[in-house]
Amino acid sequence: MTTPAMTATAAAAPDTVVPAVVGPATGSDGGTDDSACLRAAADFVRRHDTATLLPLLLPGLDGPQLHALTRHLAFAHAALLVFPPDPAALRADLAACGLSADTPPLPSSVVRDRLAARHRRDAAGLDVSILRPGVRAADGTRRAVEVFALTVPPGSDLWDVAEHERVHQHEAHLAFEVLRPEPLLLRGLCALLADQGAVPDGGGYNPHENGTVLYFTVPAASLAGYRRVELYAPGDHRDVLAGHLADGSVVRPAARPAGRSSTGTPTDQPAETLLRLLTGAWATQALAACARLRLPDAVPPGESVDRAALAHRTGTDPRALATLLRYLAMLGVVTAEGERVRLTEVGALLREDAPASMRPLALMYGGPFYRSFGALDHTVRTGETAFDHLFGENHFDHFARDPELADLFDRSMAASTRMFDPVPAHPALVAAAARPDGGTVVDVAGGNGELLARVLTAHPGLRGVLLERPHAVEAARRTMAEAGCADRCTYRVGDFADVPAEGDVYLLSRVLHDWEDDRCRAILRHCERAMPAHADLLIVERLLPADGSASLATAWDVHMMCNVGGRERRADHYADLLAAAGLDLLAHTPLPLDAALLHARRPARP
Repeated sequence: MTTPAMTATAAAAPDTVVPAVVGPATGSDGGTDDSACLRAAADFVRRHDTATLLPLLLPGLDGPQLHALTRHLAFAHAALLVFPPDPAALRADLAACGLSADTPPLPSSVVRDRLAARHRRDAAGLDVSILRPGVRAADGTRRAVEVFALTVPPGSDLWDVAEHERVHQHEAHLAFEVLRPEPLLLRGLCALLADQGAVPDGGGYNPHENGTVLYFTVPAASLAGYRRVELYAPGDHRDVLAGHLADGSVVRPAARPAGRSSTGTPTDQPAETLLRLLTGAWATQALAACARLRLPDAVPPGESVDRAALAHRTGTDPRALATLLRYLAMLGVVTAEGERVRLTEVGALLREDAPASMRPLALMYGGPFYRSFGALDHTVRTGETAFDHLFGENHFDHFARDPELADLFDRSMAASTRMFDPVPAHPALVAAAARPDGGTVVDVAGGNGELLARVLTAHPGLRGVLLERPHAVEAARRTMAEAGCADRCTYRVGDFADVPAEGDVYLLSRVLHDWEDDRCRAILRHCERAMPAHADLLIVERLLPADGSASLATAWDVHMMCNVGGRERRADHYADLLAAAGLDLLAHTPLPLDAALLHARRPARP
């Protein structure tokens, strides 16, 4: 995290390499997006296996539960729904992605019926087929990409269905085959998934291949990039399926077919879409108001509160509060049970005492950054940062002069620390921890020490050094003390030019996106000069997708331009910046919240 005192001197690098796509790619402009989705699914299948994928899907699994699931399930395929204009176009897309459809397609009654229900269409008019081109995984296992195909010729009345499905990816899922599909075992597996927060989400029996599928939506904390999971059981298990469908029979509002109102009458879909987009600012302020009024703090976790009592607790007008709560319910922040209100998992993140509370983000995005976004057109017109234009100084200096704002900014950065969860397991840190004398990790501009504390907690043999400005160092001392790592961390007050030498691993977390290319090169050069020949550099940033797929990085790119004067970048852009500093980008791996972990080090010498 870059802070006001962390400055560096800096000239621009070209933006040229394509990062790997993680999870289902999305988009809305036809075949190009289908190709990207196919390629992403194939790459995903090649990289993962059952044992590594299950903990990502269900982060709460303990050892015995994981062992039970890996004994009875085998990762079989990643699935997606595509909309080729004709069968030849689908075959061309498959070939372009290195996928071969060597068996004829089979009808898919399950996906056909789900599409018909979701879009209020006659199932007879939805000719959905299944293809399963094989993929050879990294471990040599033969798996597949399951391709559901609905042909949508140009001008077809199914185009709106295709557009909606491409955006929302309802049918994208990961499938596990049940190795011994006995009814008692199937029920036990469903119960185990439910215990981990997975919610039944439909299923069916396909008579064309004599197989039963059970769908689940995995918890929001899932790290895999896919939200739906399929258990595939060969054979007819409609007795188990009936119980599964009953468990998932909570009424959910059906997706409205594009081009029609809730009553089925024609409507102006583009105008409705634009209106929903235009009211996004209202959602931001509703969430910020919810946080400022401390509504979530007045609702105990897992309990419901009477609306009148909530108004009394928060000192709010009962009628106005009811209106806000109705909107918050539409946003998925609360649920209404008559006159009582309960927080959802989303709403609970706005409690001040929630682990990795996102309340500071709501206050920041609904406060100073909200105001500066009102001058986004100024940035686009002039290239000047809107925050600087509005407040008369850059946001680092502005926050540094206001201790309350500086503290809010530091806490808002900590609100997204769930992206750090997989970082301590990186091989570079594992190797450093295995050094006979104990390794040293240097966190450059490490903020309040949240990432370094996680690394030191995971590896008791490691020592840490944190470089930051004075007030952030004090916050980091508190973080380290709370984590029980205070005796293994030292602190340096300084600038990027003061990067300590003799570390084994160097961390740069959400630093480079604050700066333009010239300063990034200077920061990286400071790191390179301090790094011993064997040292590794780990960088946490969001990567811009090169294929136009949806990503938080695309939104953050606008945010950085408007408020900080920095930018998000593609993987190849970071590779160029690192090369200019004498470092090689070796790999980048996905992290939660659309972040990535980039691994760099000095080039190998002959």
